[in-house]
Amino acid sequence: MFSKYEEVRAFIENNHIRLVDLKFIDLWGRWHHVTLSAREFDEDVLVSGVGFDGSSVGLKSVKSGDMALIPDLSTGFEDPFAEVPCLSFICSTVEADTKKPFLRDPRQIAIHAESVIASTGVADASMWGPEFEFYVFTSATFENTNNAASYHLEAEEGIWNNPEGGEGNYIPTHGGYHIIPPKDKLFGLRSEMAVALEDAGVPVKYHHHEVGAAGQCEIETPLLGLVKAADATMMVKYFTKSIAARNGYTVSFLPKPLFCEAGSGLHFHQQLLLKGKNAFYDAKSGNLMSQNALYYIGGLLKHAPSVLAFTNPSTNSYRRLVPGYEAPVNCFFSTGNRSAAIRIPKYATQPQKVRFEFRPPDATCNPYLAEAAMLMAGLDGIINRIDPTAEGFGPIDQDIFSWPAEKRATIKSLPTSLEEAVHSLEVDQDFLKRDGVFDDLLISDWIKAKRAEDYDIRIRPHPYEIEKYFDF
Repeated sequence: MFSKYEEVRAFIENNHIRLVDLKFIDLWGRWHHVTLSAREFDEDVLVSGVGFDGSSVGLKSVKSGDMALIPDLSTGFEDPFAEVPCLSFICSTVEADTKKPFLRDPRQIAIHAESVIASTGVADASMWGPEFEFYVFTSATFENTNNAASYHLEAEEGIWNNPEGGEGNYIPTHGGYHIIPPKDKLFGLRSEMAVALEDAGVPVKYHHHEVGAAGQCEIETPLLGLVKAADATMMVKYFTKSIAARNGYTVSFLPKPLFCEAGSGLHFHQQLLLKGKNAFYDAKSGNLMSQNALYYIGGLLKHAPSVLAFTNPSTNSYRRLVPGYEAPVNCFFSTGNRSAAIRIPKYATQPQKVRFEFRPPDATCNPYLAEAAMLMAGLDGIINRIDPTAEGFGPIDQDIFSWPAEKRATIKSLPTSLEEAVHSLEVDQDFLKRDGVFDDLLISDWIKAKRAEDYDIRIRPHPYEIEKYFDF
């Protein structure tokens, strides 16, 4: 929105802005913020930043927690959810004393990862198109104590409401894909979300009802630069949740909130550019993908088990990655096959639109770290000329679930648990550390934290366990 301080100051004065909000991401993927009086937002903030405690958000240790926030002026937007006129910026973090970029800041890691592209000689930029799937609920309650564990999610579109609703316009399980009103009761809400996002500078490609009958929605952006796409991910979360709350709903990006319903992914369409042209396009190739695109796919699939530690970093992630729900469980690529880990869209045939999508990720990820990990895996494929076909990754354009078990077993599987993904990261991480994009300390801290999360959930009795075994 802005390129220099004078533009910001003029906007503040012309629009009677009273507050300036600085938003920043923690290591795990959640936004935080600090709010200044507009009077205090001077040019020095762009140089010295605003201090905060990095140890409180997982970025630093307590003994050296002082850090500072530097706003990215290009991300500015007037926050429509603030009761007092407020201008908001997304920030990167810097060292409090030297003002040098903090290399463990997730946003800085994404910036650093994209700078590595040029070293390959085959591209100089990357483009990313995230697909945001989420559920809209009317209420969400949960309890976890020594003697109780429960949750209850309610949705106005839920088929379970049919006996009492009296209108008959409910969606059958798995029947929500592109459903129209009056069954699509969330069309107006999604439209409000899409318009608000565009007003704030986040382009929207389209929105629609997704497969999940009980309020599953999707919003998709066009292809954006790596950091812009990660910024957009945080904006989409903030705007959808805020607009839902304003209308009496609640939004969840949880990968698998409902049993026997479709899970919510965060598919990432990916593309490399060289001097503005699509480096993944080759008109002579059968699937229109260049050899370097195939090497990139080879690298991403070879390193996929460890990449999933960043793209699918919750225990709930692996309740989505199961057979039967169009969620990928195997490492292969395909043209049009939605059960593949990588799908090359059949409809994207124009030179600048040819791309692929990586389907395993979900929105419990930190988008900056997730995109950086995917990019580094793909670049490793290009650098080391990893041929996906030679590695056994396809292409496979058949329904593998119709294959006999012994044939299906020949395809490499994706991790089936967070512990499996974390172990994969433990043994396969060198590709992430190329040119210092990820460092040993961040990776070890990530592994330690994710193992602790997994253990914390594993030691708790599950409600269905109690029902199944209580009578023994």
